[in-house]
Amino acid sequence: MKLSSLLKSLPEAVVSGDPHIEVKKIEYDSRDTAEGDLFVAIKGFQTNGHKFIDEALARGARAVVLEHEDVSRKSTKATFVKVPDSRRALAILSDEFYGHPSRKMQLVGITGTNGKTTVSVLVRELFEGMGIRTGLVGTINYQVGGHSFAASRTTPESLDLNRMLARMLESGQQAAAVEVSSHALALDRVYGIRFQTAVFTNLSRDHLDFHRSYEEYLKAKGKLFRSLDVSDGAHAVVNIDDPASGWILRWTEAPVLTYGLSQKAMIHPLDFKLDWEGIKLLVKTPGGGLRVRSSLKGKFNVTNILAAIGVGFVNGFELDSIGEAIGKIEKIPGRFEQIDCGQPFSVTVDYAHTPGALEALLGTIRELTSGRVILVFGCGGDRDKGKRQLMGKVASQMADLCFVTSDNPRNEDPDQIIKQITDGMKKGAYQIVPDRREAIASALKIAQKADAVVIAGKGHENYQIIRDRILPFDDRQVVREILQAEL
Repeated sequence: MKLSSLLKSLPEAVVSGDPHIEVKKIEYDSRDTAEGDLFVAIKGFQTNGHKFIDEALARGARAVVLEHEDVSRKSTKATFVKVPDSRRALAILSDEFYGHPSRKMQLVGITGTNGKTTVSVLVRELFEGMGIRTGLVGTINYQVGGHSFAASRTTPESLDLNRMLARMLESGQQAAAVEVSSHALALDRVYGIRFQTAVFTNLSRDHLDFHRSYEEYLKAKGKLFRSLDVSDGAHAVVNIDDPASGWILRWTEAPVLTYGLSQKAMIHPLDFKLDWEGIKLLVKTPGGGLRVRSSLKGKFNVTNILAAIGVGFVNGFELDSIGEAIGKIEKIPGRFEQIDCGQPFSVTVDYAHTPGALEALLGTIRELTSGRVILVFGCGGDRDKGKRQLMGKVASQMADLCFVTSDNPRNEDPDQIIKQITDGMKKGAYQIVPDRREAIASALKIAQKADAVVIAGKGHENYQIIRDRILPFDDRQVVREILQAEL
């Protein structure tokens, strides 16, 4: 594609050099750049892409998009394109380069602190159940065509996302469920992406290391709903149980379908039953009643199911078909996942890593358990430090015994993280076991019949990050190894 054709979508760009060169592909990582590429220099968390322009040019880049131009590069034959915001430019250019793939698909964007992964998996199963081949972009993996890839982040950079959507279309997928993180919204990773449906799950404390305040975090989430195109038939599906929903309702111009446990919601349960087998649910919708039987567990999953029903309803699916499709999901990796090796107590592995998620998880476990609740958890390093004490408080209030351990300490001192957690805990309510495997083993060793062991924080993750090392570690596998050795 000609650079000049791409630049039509960037009227504010200032071009130095030949605008009519052929662009083979677009890259934002200098290491991936090759002959004939357009390199877009963006600012990242750890470094700034502008520092790697020379490397991109050495690898063959013929054009560079940048925010501030270095005069010394004028002598090169490359074309330089100066823009006020290179991240937004990357989103616009990649959308143009790949032929606006989001405009040719039914995209459902799911945002919120907790529940995004579960709702996205439910939505994908829902669309597949209607005979619509559907991709998935989320925390656990990316499902593109017939292939599944480990997710590097919840929502990829705009270039990668547009590339994925284009490949989905090429493979015959007509829809996609996309988890939309607050980082992605703040950093314009989904700028220009056309979502036909946007879902708001909930909002609680998280990522304040990045957003700096709850208000900034909330505003980032709101960007998804502000972007909905009413003229294109877009809808918002909003959980009105959450106090932040009021802001979402004010910010969007799209028609809104509300859901929640509250009877004020347009979609809400008339009755539900929770047990270790799952959820039985009778739901009121604008189209009538719907019975759902799901293997998913917990009151928080009642809400997640309601969200998926809402997505199905605004997309015109028949109620019975919605219930049937949702009922096919047996489990979601690392989300209230049960580990059964024949032991006389339950073991649950869950991704809960925020105060709100941990409270919801332990609340459900407490409802289902007649014995003690034994919790193993920690907090990730290089992340919001303010939530650590809050999670400690929730843990000590809702579990009978806690083993406080390491999560992904990254570049922080694990002992310091643990201290910040235990500052919020009651004395005597916990034991400190920094080694995560030892902490899990300790919890399993003391568990008795009818107890519940809960291992929270990492869920589906199969690694542990300690400084610059990424070590193999899967809570689920560790539990199985320990139980199988003892039983």
